[in-house]
Amino acid sequence: MYLPRSLYEALPYLYVVGGGALAGLSWHLREAGWSNAALLTGIVVFVAGLVLLMRRRTFRDDAARYDSRSLDDA
Repeated sequence: MYLPRSLYEALPYLYVVGGGALAGLSWHLREAGWSNAALLTGIVVFVAGLVLLMRRRTFRDDAARYDSRSLDDA
């Protein structure tokens, strides 16, 4: 599946915002089943967004420090 670069770059932020919104929504829901489901889903989505942000940052930092030339080229 192809995603435009702007959407791909925004996905972790959308996950974090969406997860936070679901967790906040769970506070407003009064029915225990829906509230618990929204809170659990919100926490999972929020953490997934944070993990994606950290993994991308680590990969990009490592790629920037890595010499991309082959050992045979040296």
